[in-house]
Amino acid sequence: MKDGFIRVGAASPLLRVADCRYNATALAKAAREAAARGVRVLVFPELSLTTYTAGDLFFQPLLQKKAEEALASYMKETEALDMLSFVGLPVSVGEHIYNCTAAVSRGRLLGLVPKTYPAAAEDERTFSPAPTESIPVSLAGSSVLLGTRQLFVCEELPSLAIAAEIGTDAHAAIPPAAAHTAAGATLIANPAAIPALVGAAEEARLLRTAFSRRTRSAYLYANAGGGESGTDLVFGGDCLLLAHGDTVAECPPFADAHAADGVIDPEALLALRRTESASTQLPTGYARIPFSLSRAETTLDFPVSPTPFVPKSKAERAARCAHILRVQSEGLGGRLTRAYAKTAVLGISGGLDSTLALLVAVEAMEALSRPVTDVLAVTMPCFGTTARTKSNAEILCTELGVTLSSIDIKEAVRAHFADIGHDESTHDVTYENAQARERTQILMDLANKTGGMVVGTGDLSELALGFATYNGDHMSMYGVNATVPKTLMRHLVAYVADRYEQKGRTRVAACLRDILATPVSPELLPPVDGEIVQETESIVGPYELHDFFLYYFYRLGFPPKKIFRLARHAFFGIYDDGEIARRLRLFLSRFFSQQFKRSCLPDGPRTGSVALSPRGAWHMPSDAAATLWLAEADEILREAAHE
Repeated sequence: MKDGFIRVGAASPLLRVADCRYNATALAKAAREAAARGVRVLVFPELSLTTYTAGDLFFQPLLQKKAEEALASYMKETEALDMLSFVGLPVSVGEHIYNCTAAVSRGRLLGLVPKTYPAAAEDERTFSPAPTESIPVSLAGSSVLLGTRQLFVCEELPSLAIAAEIGTDAHAAIPPAAAHTAAGATLIANPAAIPALVGAAEEARLLRTAFSRRTRSAYLYANAGGGESGTDLVFGGDCLLLAHGDTVAECPPFADAHAADGVIDPEALLALRRTESASTQLPTGYARIPFSLSRAETTLDFPVSPTPFVPKSKAERAARCAHILRVQSEGLGGRLTRAYAKTAVLGISGGLDSTLALLVAVEAMEALSRPVTDVLAVTMPCFGTTARTKSNAEILCTELGVTLSSIDIKEAVRAHFADIGHDESTHDVTYENAQARERTQILMDLANKTGGMVVGTGDLSELALGFATYNGDHMSMYGVNATVPKTLMRHLVAYVADRYEQKGRTRVAACLRDILATPVSPELLPPVDGEIVQETESIVGPYELHDFFLYYFYRLGFPPKKIFRLARHAFFGIYDDGEIARRLRLFLSRFFSQQFKRSCLPDGPRTGSVALSPRGAWHMPSDAAATLWLAEADEILREAAHE
C-alpha cells in the first residue's frame, strides 16, 4: 500500500447449487490464490455461499443455517489472509430473508450489506428489500450491522473506503452506490448474478463504467458463473475492475480464467473528486467500520504512460488535436471579433510554439471568413537567430499567405545595451531578456499601428517552469497556447502537417516537419557554425519529464515521492533515478519560484484539465514557500545517490 496503491480483485470460482460447505471451501481456495498474487480486496459473486439459483430452497431453514456455518468456515479458513473479501449468503431476520454480502477480514465479520432492490419476480418473492435503517444482527458468532449504509475503511489507507451494492442494484435509476460515493466511498464492491442474455454483459459494463467515471470511483464487479443452475438461465462468470471509468482488469464471459485483479489508487480518486466534483451534502447515517491491512508495498505491474497529456492511439490523438485546434481558433476568433481587431500580430521564429500560434491564427481567420493576410507575422532576427529557423519561418508564412514582415532588432538591442551600460560580450540574463523584451515591444506597437492584437505563443510547459521573459514573450493580448503542453504541441503541429499533405500542400507540410525536427530553443545566444547552441532541454531537462511531473503534481496533487515512483516506472530504461530526481527537484523549485509570472498572465482558451491561469485554474501566492516539497525532493535525491 506504499504511496496509496493497492491490488484489488474479483473472482467467480466454480460453485455448486446449495452445497454450502463445498462453496465455502472453493471460495477460501480462491481467496488464498488471490492473496498469493497480492490482492488485498476481493469480491465474489452474489449469494456465492449458496449460489444465486437455489430458488425456493432459500426458504428452507436448513439452507439458511448451513449458509451461516459456511460463512463461519470461510472466516476461519481465511483468517490468516491479509485481505478484505465479500461473500454472499441469505440472512434471515424475523419474517424477512435478505440477499446479503458479508464483509470479512482476517477471520472477522465486519458487516452485512443487503440488496436494496430485489430484481426478477423470483428474487422479489424470495428476498425482502433492504431495511431503511441498519439493524443489529448476530451471525456466525459475530454481532454486526445489517444495512446498506456501511463504509469499510482501511486504517492504514484511509482513502480506501469501500461500500457494496448487490447485483442489479447498480441498474437502478439512482443506484445505492450513488449515496455511497457521496458519503466517501472510493471503491464499490458489486457481487452480481446477471444472466448471460444477449447484450447483458455490454449493458453491465456500460452502466458500471459510466458510474465509475461520473463518481471518480473504483468498481469491482464479480458475476456468477458456470456453477449456477442452467434450468432457465446461464451465467458467464465475467469480472470487471474499473477506476475512474477506465478498465483496470477484466475476465470476459465464459473465459477460461475465473478471476481478474489489478492495482488501483484511491488517493488519486479522492484527488480527482476534490478538484473536479461539485460540492454535495454528505448523506447521513453511515457507519464507518475499520479494518486493517499490512503496509506491504504494491508492485506496479500496470503501464504508466510517460506522456499523460498525449492519447495512446493514433485515432484518439487525431481527435484530441482536432478538438484543441478548434478550441484555440474559436477562442482567438471570438476575441478578435469582440475587440474589433483588424489584425492578429505575432512573432514568428521558426520554432514550435510560434508555428502553432500561426496555424491557429490562420484557422481563426478562415473560420471568420476573413483574409489570412489579416495575420501579421513578424520575424525579428537577432544575435541567436539561425538561417534554418529564419528560413522556415519565411517559407511557412509565404506558403500560408499571411502578411510577413522582417525587422532586424540587433541595432535596437545594442542601443539599449548602451543606454543601460551593458557589455554585449556578457551573455547573461540581461543579454537574453533584452532581446525578448525588444521583440514584445515591437509586436505591441505594431498591434497599435494596425489596430490589431498581439497573439501570444508561450505554452503550458514553459509557463509551469517559468521559462519565459517577464514582460517579454511572457506577455501578449491573447495567449492561444497557454494550456497546451510541449509534449502535445508536437502532435498538434504534426497533425496539421498531415492535413496539409492530404490537401496537396506539400511545401507547407515539409516545412512543418522540419520545424518539428529543429531543437527547441529561444535562440538568444549566438550560434556556432550556424547551429543552435542554446537548446532548452539541455538547460531545464527533457520536457517529457516536466510535463509528466506537472500532470501528477497539478491534476492529482501527488507528493514528490509518489511522482518519483511513477516516473521511475514510466521512464524505466530511458532515464536513471538520479536524472529523474534532479529534474523533479528542478521542476518543483521553478514551479514555485516562477509563480509571479503566472499571476499576471493574459487571457487564453483552456483546452484541457491542466491550466495555470490565475483567474480560475491555479491559485497560488507568488511568495508561497516550496520548503515542504523541496525537502522531500532532497530526500529522494539522497536516496537515489546511494542506490
